[in-house]
Amino acid sequence: MSDSYNRGISGERLAVDYLISKGYQILAQNFRYLKGEVDIIAQKNNCLVALEVKTRSSIDFGAPEEFLKPAQIQRIVKTVDYFVASKNLEVEVRFDIIAIVLTKQAPQIEHIENAFYHF
Repeated sequence: MSDSYNRGISGERLAVDYLISKGYQILAQNFRYLKGEVDIIAQKNNCLVALEVKTRSSIDFGAPEEFLKPAQIQRIVKTVDYFVASKNLEVEVRFDIIAIVLTKQAPQIEHIENAFYHF
């Protein structure tokens, strides 16, 4: 497997652990619909949270959250719409990013809530 693939897997594990420590319930990981994929779908209280995890080994080429493109955002929104409809859920939906930079000391984790509205 490539370094970037392994880095992504490590980042998603860190993100899941982080979310659980903050009281989120993990409902799905790597949920796919058509061409879209959501890294993590979690719930906290009555809010469904779709999370995109962006992991980098450094910020030399930009912050991890800057690598999310408009077309990817559209696919994520459609995928989450399908998830909510298929499960017949009545919940508020929020789209977040977990940006992780893997450093030699300790991973830096930033949780950006309502991230799609920040771009």
